[in-house]
Amino acid sequence: MRILLLLALSVSSAAMAQQAATPIDAVDPMIGTGGQGHTFPGATAPFGMVQLSPDTDTSCQIRACYPHAAGYRYEDPTIQGFSHTHFSGAGHSDLGDILVMPQSGMAQLDPGDPAKPGSGYRSRFDHASEVARPGYYAVTLADNGVRAELTAGTRIGVHRYAFAPGKPAHLVLDLRSSLYDYPGKILWSGLHLRPDGTLTGFRETRGWAPGRKLFFAMRFSAPLTGHALVDRDTTVPYKGFQGLGRDSDALVEKLGRALEARLDFGSLAAPLEVKVALSGVDEQGAVANLNAEPGGFDAVRARTTAAWTNALGAVEIDAPAPMRTNFYTALYHALLAPSVWSDMDGRYRGPDDQVRVATGYTFRSTFSLWDTFRAEHPLLTLVQPAETTNDIVRSLVASREHSPDGILPVWQFAGRETWTMIGYHAAPVIADAYLKGIRGFDADAALAAMVASADYAPYGGLGEYIKRGYVPIDKEAEAASKTVEYAYDDWTIARMARAMGRSEIAARFEKRAGNWRNSFDVKTGWLRARLSSGAFRTPFDPTAINYGSDYTEGNAWQYSWFMPQDQAGLIRLLGGDRKAIAKLDAMFEFDNSKVDYSHAEDIAGLIGQYIHGNEPSHHVAYLYAVAGAPWRTQERLGQIVASQYMPAPDGLSGNDDLGQMSAWLVFTALGFYPLAPGSNEYVIGRPFVDRAVLNLPGGKRFTMVAHALSPTNRYVAGITLNGAALNRSYLTDAEIRTGGELRFTMSATPNKIWASGTAARPYSMSTRPD
Repeated sequence: MRILLLLALSVSSAAMAQQAATPIDAVDPMIGTGGQGHTFPGATAPFGMVQLSPDTDTSCQIRACYPHAAGYRYEDPTIQGFSHTHFSGAGHSDLGDILVMPQSGMAQLDPGDPAKPGSGYRSRFDHASEVARPGYYAVTLADNGVRAELTAGTRIGVHRYAFAPGKPAHLVLDLRSSLYDYPGKILWSGLHLRPDGTLTGFRETRGWAPGRKLFFAMRFSAPLTGHALVDRDTTVPYKGFQGLGRDSDALVEKLGRALEARLDFGSLAAPLEVKVALSGVDEQGAVANLNAEPGGFDAVRARTTAAWTNALGAVEIDAPAPMRTNFYTALYHALLAPSVWSDMDGRYRGPDDQVRVATGYTFRSTFSLWDTFRAEHPLLTLVQPAETTNDIVRSLVASREHSPDGILPVWQFAGRETWTMIGYHAAPVIADAYLKGIRGFDADAALAAMVASADYAPYGGLGEYIKRGYVPIDKEAEAASKTVEYAYDDWTIARMARAMGRSEIAARFEKRAGNWRNSFDVKTGWLRARLSSGAFRTPFDPTAINYGSDYTEGNAWQYSWFMPQDQAGLIRLLGGDRKAIAKLDAMFEFDNSKVDYSHAEDIAGLIGQYIHGNEPSHHVAYLYAVAGAPWRTQERLGQIVASQYMPAPDGLSGNDDLGQMSAWLVFTALGFYPLAPGSNEYVIGRPFVDRAVLNLPGGKRFTMVAHALSPTNRYVAGITLNGAALNRSYLTDAEIRTGGELRFTMSATPNKIWASGTAARPYSMSTRPD
């Protein structure tokens, strides 16, 4: 049954994409809303502060929230309401702020039981009534008798509700509702009904990010005929103004930990529009943000549609309908974060909970850096104006300056640090930008922030790493992963320091960049955790995956390949090209029938021990090219794309992780991938679209043509760059940014000679130390 459903959805999506005249028409925001994708289908602008989307269930507790990390899950039969903040593809739940639900007839203040229609304000819905497009979402709420439409600007969300004729119209605003909704999350909240009818408020939460504050302002296209501001928590003493608002000049206030507002509009002759702005600073900031984006629903939707049309137009492709849908949806998902966090006047709340001002740039947050340094941020340097990356770097550096710990963000959202995942992967994001010539930031301050982060001994065993050259497992969990990830980050610091003429810093971190060898067991051919004594920890099982063990969300099979800065050095340790290729094959062809990973949520999309649904594997298929067998990379990429991406709700094999899964597909479809961000090179794979044009920042155009591409012709017979034969398996960033044409000639049989020599291979620090 599932296969038939997927085929039907694929055919439906393909038919829609076939008719798509523009990139925006090809995007299907439903991709990833089922399975393990954790995406949301609602309305947002490129990098918008507001992600206005339906929540189908917010009643989960702690880790049980994992399937509902984005609020919406395609399999659920009811919608609880529409909230204004969501992650796209995260592996952790939070947000779901400021939930609004319309009701016709009788108003109810509790969501009710999904299994009991009419027991609350929650409503059943049918997917046939849904419309999801960039910047727009619509659905019919069957039980509430309401047609709901959503759109969003940069800092605002706009609702439009058509109520059942002749029935009183109500909204419930529930400040109790939240994703990752464990008891005690709402620390405090407030509602204020202002004399002009504007409703403002705030709440402070403790969850994944501690002490997070969010403020909002809300206006309506029709006047209120009645209202009630209610505190549902009777255990907390009431604080605040107790008037009922009968005096038109009064400010009605309600404070508490479980606040709701019932908003009455009587019988409406026209749809009700509700305009909501957010701010991380204060309610006045939310009001100013509301005023800064004028117009009603249609005006806001038109502006956001234009913004998406422009953003998605950075890449033009010719491809069959399913790939066109997959590609543009992936590009769409890659342009959702890092999201805007500063108000229109530049103010934002920083990691120290103080209000700061971003002068001359937009402060951004939502940094899932362990995921996104790999392909998401390198993609943004090609498909977005330099201003976007400059904003990102300046935001990272500003966060470090105001961080209580004095280091760069690790996993930050809403300006708050979560300390999730490992490494100091803001370093490669900054270095990659600088080395590509994107320099609208203070490079000296950026390098100082990178060095300070790499030298912060209390973080993740760094003190031991600096002293020993590796992280010992008896001192720090996930030690093998931390050793190699720190070494890679160190290499990017060295690269930037060398380019800046800071030779002392460069030399110190070039030495640290080789520390990956200190945890590599040459006798067994595996990356392994070592004890303080220097011995490798035993017993050892390369397939074992356990949280807090030797590795981070993976095992020895994935992490034994993680030294992007020196893959050639790894191949030598493995015994040369042939043995490295044999080990790569063994990874992809491993029989998992006797391995159980049901306890590990993030382990999805397995092809043997290659795990595409999680990031440590993302570069591995490209390593055949480093070992002199690019044709094997071409084979594996075909296997991955065919099995891991589909134009269907469960079409992503794993969490999209703020755009990383999607960025991988965008690069791979174009025919090249940033194996080692900071090297200024891309490993050539094979294309999956017939033709593509990158409309680069600065007005240059880089064209990729795949001659005779077909399911049969899956191998690269030869390549030309600007008409000249290209006999190496990599491109430089400068070659792309200059503009020109990359032409692939495809064939049904592999060319086993092309780019097989050592001089034709991508960068490694031990073979090309420049």
